[in-house]
Amino acid sequence: MRSHQLWESLAESIRIQGVDPLSALGWKKTGSLLVGRTADDCSVLRKKVEQLVDAGLGAEFLSSDDLLAEEPALKLGEECGAAFMPDDCQLDARRAVAFIEKANRYFAAEGRYAEFYNEPVTSLLRSESSGDVDGVQTSKNTLHCKKAVVIAAGCWSGSLMHNLMQNSEIELDLPVRPRKGHLLVLENFKSFNLNHGLMEVGYVNHESAIVSSTSSDSSTGHDANTASISMTATMDMSGRLVLGSSRQLMGFNTEIDESIINRIWERASEFFPALKEVSLNNSSKSREVRVGLRPYMPGGKPVIGPVPGLSKAFLAAGHEGEGLSLALGTAEMILNMVLDNPQNVNPAPFSI
Repeated sequence: MRSHQLWESLAESIRIQGVDPLSALGWKKTGSLLVGRTADDCSVLRKKVEQLVDAGLGAEFLSSDDLLAEEPALKLGEECGAAFMPDDCQLDARRAVAFIEKANRYFAAEGRYAEFYNEPVTSLLRSESSGDVDGVQTSKNTLHCKKAVVIAAGCWSGSLMHNLMQNSEIELDLPVRPRKGHLLVLENFKSFNLNHGLMEVGYVNHESAIVSSTSSDSSTGHDANTASISMTATMDMSGRLVLGSSRQLMGFNTEIDESIINRIWERASEFFPALKEVSLNNSSKSREVRVGLRPYMPGGKPVIGPVPGLSKAFLAAGHEGEGLSLALGTAEMILNMVLDNPQNVNPAPFSI
């Protein structure tokens, strides 16, 4: 909730400045639908709606007829239904990150911002007298801090902290792992239109990537051939159809797997029969495949807070696929910790 409020505030602030949030951030109030195909799915969705309403969020359950009215392209039968969140908004990740990066650069002239790309951190700098973290050593520079060092290295956070703690007496287990995901993006898609962001009910299960102990990759401990596929579908601000999504625990592998793309297409076709009339092979020139690594934490909850035993060091990691949507709330929480300000959200559930 808090991150949503902060994104809304940012969108409104740039709108007041004469900038279109849709153009700058890809920000658009679309609402979202969590879709189920069976009576059991709908039972889960009704409980989800109750939880959201109890938390003060706008949500309602849609019957099959109501769902069809919202999204005519869906063909799921009489038992289908959905949890509808009308206040949910959509962001374009690339535009939003570019906007924030550009805004940060305005502070460079004041000495409050600098970028050090392709410079891995090799060690923490600690005060000999107090033991506080005073900065970091990179492969090229020594960077000192006044207030804090925040480790927010995505799916590399776990391995980075392991390396930084090797010569320390502090024992810290941060089980952040890379979870590979594919998205299929189709340009100039005309077969149907979507009014909302959609995902099937199974997508919200953070544990849906299966861990195998019998047929596994020796370096990761996970079956490289096992993937969880759940339907997600949106239309971006340029009218492209974005389909997903896969989850695989395969280490840091980012190679495109065409079999996964085919499974994403087949899964989406179960929800949108119009896709069965389109040949994926004939769409090769108008498609883009995106592969990324999500920072996965067992249980699906990110770690946000001070590093035990390391004064002035903080962690923000493990947001998986919600890193951008939760970014502003995470930043505010860390800022309030560093400055000892009152919190808007209880940080205890996110502590290490």
